[in-house]
Amino acid sequence: MRRGPRLVRGLLALALVAAGTIGVLTAGSAGAAGRNGIVVVQVEGLLDPPTATLVRDAVHAAEDAHRTMVVLQIDSRGAVDVDVATLVQTVVGSKIPVVAWAGPSGGTVQGAATLLFEAADRAYVAQGASVGPAVPVRLDRPGDPPTRVVENDLSGLAADNERDPDAAARLATERLSPTEAAESGAADGVRPTLGEVVVSMDGETVHTAVGDVTLRTAKVVGTGEDRRRQPNQEVVFEGMGLGRQLQHGLISPSLAYFLLVAGLALIVFEFFAISIGLVGLVGAIAAIAGCYGFSHLPTHWWAVAVLVLAVVALSVDVQAGALGFWSGVGTVGLIVGSVFLYGGSSRLDVPWWTIVLVVGGMLLFFAWGLTAAVRARFSTPTVGREGMLGKMGTAEVAIAPDGVALIDGARWQARTNRATPIAAGDPVRVIEVVGLILEVEPEEGGAEDHRERHAERKRQREEARRRAAEGADPADGSTTPDGPAPGPDAASPEGDDPSS
Repeated sequence: MRRGPRLVRGLLALALVAAGTIGVLTAGSAGAAGRNGIVVVQVEGLLDPPTATLVRDAVHAAEDAHRTMVVLQIDSRGAVDVDVATLVQTVVGSKIPVVAWAGPSGGTVQGAATLLFEAADRAYVAQGASVGPAVPVRLDRPGDPPTRVVENDLSGLAADNERDPDAAARLATERLSPTEAAESGAADGVRPTLGEVVVSMDGETVHTAVGDVTLRTAKVVGTGEDRRRQPNQEVVFEGMGLGRQLQHGLISPSLAYFLLVAGLALIVFEFFAISIGLVGLVGAIAAIAGCYGFSHLPTHWWAVAVLVLAVVALSVDVQAGALGFWSGVGTVGLIVGSVFLYGGSSRLDVPWWTIVLVVGGMLLFFAWGLTAAVRARFSTPTVGREGMLGKMGTAEVAIAPDGVALIDGARWQARTNRATPIAAGDPVRVIEVVGLILEVEPEEGGAEDHRERHAERKRQREEARRRAAEGADPADGSTTPDGPAPGPDAASPEGDDPSS
């Protein structure tokens, strides 16, 4: 990562001239940059593969277009899945000046971004921003490289750019404010805005990989008190395309976690809806997007498996129609999988408040939202449980042994009580209601109607117990003022009172 001696760079420049790759600037000579535009590259969030590609492509494209300089606007807390040495070497070996600005206010430069900051020809800090610490360089590999190596790299980069090596080495483990960074020599100064960075470079002589360059970046406009400096050429902001923006957004620990859990919930919803539609498709896309983010992060895949099993456990009690044992298992699984989802640096951990919101939202979704949706789809409010017994309907999909039956225009989850499956479109008869599931049998060739006889005997026993409680003994044929007590097989009118 350390820039070699200037003699080595001079020899490299001479070799490039001989090869015909450069024609205007030569090593050790002082040239003036043209007015071909200034490129601003925004390095925000995690320094991940899409961001690293943006920096490399922007620097190389600026070289090919003979731009005046490149400004790296850095607000990053570390890197994941990036070859930091190659990225730093891109800045060190640039043929045009590269300036780093830690900003805007409130921004921070940490991890590998600190090395990128010190590798630039000039490095400035915005008011309210901060620089450091650089350890860990990569959040997915804390401790690699060791702190001592990082200190040496920072010191060497600062020395090559005429900044204080000892102050830069402090950035390995310390966080410096703008004033501290500027006064110690770890940065070249404090610049409140990006525009100030551009115009302040006017007249500066910068040593690049191919020689010294004197910059002309500003012009004076206005008169008197309105006199001010402004850029004398076009300032172009180089950004990611839509595809890279999407990739960069997905490589976010919290977003990848949320997408996986939300995607699983939507897939379960579609499963209980007994169809494959838009909701299930959206859920599958969300889950796949979450897994893409996991592929670039130090993910514990066993924790991902725990999250999947937790959602399955919550689904079991949705089938039963009420909270139970499996709801507790699912809740514990969601918490464990969320807390231990990522390895590496603790900076990648999902915030506790995000976990609370996601777990709480999942419990509400399964215990209230999904259960209510299942009831609405597989029940009808006009009939009760007893009223369903004996009703006729049709099998909307094959019931073998589980399927869907259409009863009085409402769809119900159905299960045949026999080994013989019922084909779609065949008539069925309801013989039992278990929770939200109907037990059905074919209209023809059904099992012997023992269930109806069992229900009748049960009704008679209840009637006999009621009469016994009222002072009559139906077994000995005793009479009441209203006549003989009915036997077990007789039915009395509703509201008959033998004691009256």
